Amino acid sequence: LEACLGANAVLLGAVGDPKFDGRLPAERPEAALLALRQALGGYANLRPAICYAPLAKRTPFQPEKVRGADLLIVRELLGGLYYGEPRGFDASGNTAFNTLIYSRHEIERVARVAFERARERRGRVASIDKANVLETSRLWRTVVSEIAKEYPDVALEHVYVDTAAMRLATSPTSFDVMLCDNLFGDILSDQAASIAGSLGLLPSATLGGRVDLYEPVHGSAPDIAGKGWANPIGAIASAAMLLRFTAKMEKEAAAVDHAIEDALTAGARTRDLAGPGERVLSTQEMGQTIEDALADVRDRRHSYHAV
Repeated sequence: LEACLGANAVLLGAVGDPKFDGRLPAERPEAALLALRQALGGYANLRPAICYAPLAKRTPFQPEKVRGADLLIVRELLGGLYYGEPRGFDASGNTAFNTLIYSRHEIERVARVAFERARERRGRVASIDKANVLETSRLWRTVVSEIAKEYPDVALEHVYVDTAAMRLATSPTSFDVMLCDNLFGDILSDQAASIAGSLGLLPSATLGGRVDLYEPVHGSAPDIAGKGWANPIGAIASAAMLLRFTAKMEKEAAAVDHAIEDALTAGARTRDLAGPGERVLSTQEMGQTIEDALADVRDRRHSYHAV
């Protein structure tokens, strides 16, 4: 933890293992991840989900419905149900309870992140809540509406979480930036993986604290550990986000993004992406393919500037 707090950014691998499934929550590896997030202080988790053109046929969607989908989920990360107190079991062990709580301050700061990102993208924010049932969601909707007045150039819509899940499944191109609380963002970002074609493609960035945190969205996948089947793109794309947001190296970040797309366009596929008859690359081979594509991107840029 001390090393992380002394760094400019943290690039994290996946955390978790089924061998800890019988342990109490505080004894599981995920508890350390929650503690790390709290210590780093990042409250806004950014999770892009893009349908790369060469993978449009590899998603559960009809290609014409998902082609061009490019959305960003901004998830509040330090409040809500995952951190609310009290929580636990009663003395009998037959009743469990959690607490869902949000403050105005927590909502305001993550909402501003969503609106700022929307300004850099296509200028639309969909705020996800359950305001017809939950008091926390009613406060969420009120505060987000107030923040929206600071961004007259950004269009805001409020969407119930169940409707948002349906729209992700039927018309994902209707979203630009999705602003979610901790629980809804966790669930919807995994659903958004279907837009990309695999959870292994999705990166994330956690911003706003003492140290920025970057990590792939996928879990540790212990069932394939050591087999060379894992898709490294989520981790590579997370590194690109680090270049973009912490290092402020936009050109370099864009070059990595282009290299990923070029590799996929050329037919590079890991096990989770390959269709019948397609060659399957190992984790290392996919990484090398993207590295080679990155060199090509740089060469093209140098040639362009030389002209």
